Amino acid sequence: MIQTEPAYEYPNCVAIRNDDAELLITTDVGPRILRYRLLPDGENLFKTYEKDLGGQNEFEWKLRGGHRLWIAPEDNSLTYVPDNVAIPWEQEADLTATFLNPAAPPWSMEKSLQVSLDSHGSRAVLVHQITNRSEQALAIAPWALTVMRPGGFMLTPQPPLGEHPRDLLPNRRWILWPYTDPGDPRWRYSEKFLGLRQEHSADVKPIKMGLGTEEGCAIYVHGNTVFYKSFDFDADATYPDFGCNFETFTDANMLEVESLGPLVSLEPEQTVEHREEWKLMTLDDVPDFQDDAGWSEVLERLHSY
Repeated sequence: MIQTEPAYEYPNCVAIRNDDAELLITTDVGPRILRYRLLPDGENLFKTYEKDLGGQNEFEWKLRGGHRLWIAPEDNSLTYVPDNVAIPWEQEADLTATFLNPAAPPWSMEKSLQVSLDSHGSRAVLVHQITNRSEQALAIAPWALTVMRPGGFMLTPQPPLGEHPRDLLPNRRWILWPYTDPGDPRWRYSEKFLGLRQEHSADVKPIKMGLGTEEGCAIYVHGNTVFYKSFDFDADATYPDFGCNFETFTDANMLEVESLGPLVSLEPEQTVEHREEWKLMTLDDVPDFQDDAGWSEVLERLHSY
């Protein structure tokens, strides 16, 4: 079922629901996916910013929260083009809708987001597209950011360990931003996972890391609810930010789970596409943050869930 209803101080939100899960997307700005939860009363793991909700037609870009489509590499003039006006949308099937953010000056990049929910369960497929409506080519990559509520942690799997001297070439890259301390206690490094805890405290500093990961998935855990995101990796493609198809950022208010598509020279009227798959799961027993075996089992369940 798809219907329009008020929510989060916006009069025109689109709710996509089956019997098991719900996505809620505002069309008064954005598009932004403000809620994704299990029904009937599951927790929304997305962070929203009350001070920005209900706002419209502002001159500067607003955070608002939830899930959004951005343009990489990060640039003040290109990435932060405001998305503060009402947008058109179209229902394409019982549980599929497409939301269009029209091209805006000065770059004239048109964004669209197609959201599809399975008829049963929580699996959702998101197709992000950017179309160049300008008269010049531009080197960009699609960038899908999901802002998670505070108090949880992120885990993403590491590639398998090799053996010396058989395996002589590197098989992973970790990219650090200039403000990131790799020894910050919020990080967790193990044979199986890279992890990052969100700490809801005014004393913590922002940190960010990017990966080039063939594993192509990450989870965010809050309470007993797990948000799962999967995405593609093309070994022959060039990715932004020294080769990142996954990035994670946290500050005192939230944690972001971000995926990126390949960096392309997008010619006029060409479109680049980036796909994600989402799932939600509740756990009867939540493994400890440090429990590699426990979280490996959870990931296996999510892959086939």
